[in-house]
Amino acid sequence: MTPNPAPDANQTYHDRLARVRQAMVASDIDTVLLSVGAELPWLIGYEAMPLERLTMLVVPADGDASLVIPRLEAARVTERGDAFSVVPWNETEDPVAIVADLMGPAPRAAIGDLTWSRFLLALQNASPATTFSAANDIVGPLRARKDAFEIEALRAASAAVDRIAVELQAGNIALVGRTEAEVSADLGRRIVAEGHDRVNFAIVAAGENAASPHHEAGSRVIKSGEIVLCDFGGTMGVESGTGYCSDVTRCVHIGEPPAAVREAYDALFEAQAASVAAATVGTPLEDIDAAGRNILEAAGYGEYFVHRTGHGIGVEAHEDPYVVAGNTNPLEVGHAFSVEPGIYIEGQFGMRLEDIVVATENGPDPLNRVDHHLAIVDG
Repeated sequence: MTPNPAPDANQTYHDRLARVRQAMVASDIDTVLLSVGAELPWLIGYEAMPLERLTMLVVPADGDASLVIPRLEAARVTERGDAFSVVPWNETEDPVAIVADLMGPAPRAAIGDLTWSRFLLALQNASPATTFSAANDIVGPLRARKDAFEIEALRAASAAVDRIAVELQAGNIALVGRTEAEVSADLGRRIVAEGHDRVNFAIVAAGENAASPHHEAGSRVIKSGEIVLCDFGGTMGVESGTGYCSDVTRCVHIGEPPAAVREAYDALFEAQAASVAAATVGTPLEDIDAAGRNILEAAGYGEYFVHRTGHGIGVEAHEDPYVVAGNTNPLEVGHAFSVEPGIYIEGQFGMRLEDIVVATENGPDPLNRVDHHLAIVDG
């Protein structure tokens, strides 16, 4: 179920901080500042609450890291040896001034992408000589290359949602007569029951609603004779300090599919397999996108594939690298990402087929193994 904590977790976080500092030196960045978002749990095993009170990790290129945190939140922090020090601040203190003091005269600082603008503006006022840039340019590429423990954590999360998809395809999750929202809640309960700490999403879209890629499950009652798209995932392993995400999409058809649905799904099946097969180390990410997209275009469905082929996955459900036209970066060992082409015909139906894949020296390693064919169920 939940993967075991990484061996010597303190050393893991020490090593990650060291890698961040190396990247900072290479990019001539004096300080990295990280607040809410996925960087903190990845880097020190602590997830900041999105509060009006500032939490910020200050990482100098040549000094000790400090976690500036509201005193009332400090008890939630698991200290990681000497990886960083905890600097609690009281309600009457100015946390921005504390961060600015820890930064010192830093000409260039990289700040977390999700940092609230009010804090960035205050830091700009407090440190007018500092030029700020995006910390994702420093931390993002490091997070994108998963180590062996991270891959096993992703594998465990994928296997958990696969077990739910098996039940869906076998017709063991009731569909007909239930609302999309009811089925979505059912999937959410199963995600937690399978060992996830939280549900990130559970898209359930029936019939014409499946033509909206991010449809929000609602009061629409599911009927016989239609396709049902289910895209669901969560985060597993949060209690170990850093959780990792799952994400899978499978479609079922209630009763015998009409020819139009079968033909579209056959093209989708081929396109998804082609993009997975193209995911070899060194291949430009845009070429992985093109491998499946070209098949859909040749089959007449090109205009109905309206999004990128995939996104990276790890601590976040969506992170680097992105499998999309224009991304010429090469696929690297340890990259973990979704491959999820779709066909969305407004007013008629939609479909998507998604696996999480890891790039290895020996070729693509799909973490989702559940059947890729369009399952026919009674509902």
